Amino acid sequence: MQTFISFVFVFGMLVFFHEFGHFAIAKLNGIKVHKFALGMGPKLFSYQGKETEYSIRILPIGGYVKMEGEDEASDNIGSFSSKTPLQRIAVLAAGPIMNIVLALLLFTIISMNIGTPVNIIDKVSENSPAEIAGLQSGDEIVKINESDIRSWEDIVDVIGSSDSDVLSIMVMRKGSTLNIDVKPEFDEASNRRLIGISPTFRKSLLASIQSSFKTVVLILSQIGDFLFNLIRGQGSTEGVVGPVGMVQFVGEAARTGILNLLSLAGIISINLAILNILPFPALDGGRIIFALIELIKGTPVDPNKEGFVHLVGFVILMILMVLVLYKDIVKLNIL
Repeated sequence: MQTFISFVFVFGMLVFFHEFGHFAIAKLNGIKVHKFALGMGPKLFSYQGKETEYSIRILPIGGYVKMEGEDEASDNIGSFSSKTPLQRIAVLAAGPIMNIVLALLLFTIISMNIGTPVNIIDKVSENSPAEIAGLQSGDEIVKINESDIRSWEDIVDVIGSSDSDVLSIMVMRKGSTLNIDVKPEFDEASNRRLIGISPTFRKSLLASIQSSFKTVVLILSQIGDFLFNLIRGQGSTEGVVGPVGMVQFVGEAARTGILNLLSLAGIISINLAILNILPFPALDGGRIIFALIELIKGTPVDPNKEGFVHLVGFVILMILMVLVLYKDIVKLNIL
C-alpha cells in the first residue's frame, strides 16, 4: 500500500506540473482548454468549470490537456491551431519546463532540510593526512595553494586537480590565520586525492537554491551524455526501466525516507522533461519541430500529413513501451 500511495503521489505531482505548464500558457495565449485531466481512463472525479472540465481518472499514469484545435481543424479564434508558431511553441515547451521547475523546487526543499556543505571542517578522520598535519574541526578553509576557497566544492576540486605532493592550506581558526601543509593521499575506491575531512552543513535558502541549480545541471549533463553515447552506439540500455521498474524504485525510495522519495521524484521529473522535449513525433518536441518548420517556411505543414506523422510516432512509442514493460517483467521476475 505504501508503494502504491508513493507512486500515485510522485507521478501525480510530475503529471500535474507538466500539464499545468501546458494549461497555464495556453490560457495566457487565449486558447480554449476543454479538458484538464490527471490520470487516464474512466473518471473518478470531475468538475465542470466555466470553460474547462477538470478531472481525476482511474489509472494513475499520464494525463492530458485537451485544447481547441489541437488535433482537429478549427477556425475558432481561441483554437490552438489559430495561434502563431511562437505561441504554440511556448505552450508545448511549457510542460517540460515546468518539470525542470519542479525538480528545482524539490532539490531546494531537500537542501533546506539537510543543509548545504560549507568550507568549514566538521570532522577530521582519525590518522588521516589532515589530522597528522594538525587540521581541526571548526577550521574554515580559505585558501589551498594559490586558489581562493569559497565553497566545499572548491575544496574538492582543488584537492582533486592538484598535482602537488604537499598542499598549503590556509585556515581561519578562532579569529587567527594559520598555514598548514598537508600531504594528500590517493584513494583508489573513489579514484581521487583525499586528506580526510568532512564538511559542516548549514541551512540557507539562497545556498539551497544554488545547490538545486547545480544538481539539475549535473543530472541534465549526465542524461545528455547517456543519450549522446546511445546515438553513437556506445551506450547501454541496461539501466532503462519502464512503469513496473519505476514503481519498484519509488517504493524502495519511500521506505528509506521522504527526502529520498523527493530526490527520486526530482530525477524522474528531469528525465520526463528531456523525454518530452526530444524531437520525436507525438511528443512535445516533435510538435515543436513542426511549429518551427512553419515559422521558417511562413506556411503551416499540411495538418493531415502532420497528423499521420504523429500517429506513426505514437504507435512506435506504444511498441517501445510494451518492450520496456516486458523487459521490466523479465528483469524483476514478476511472472
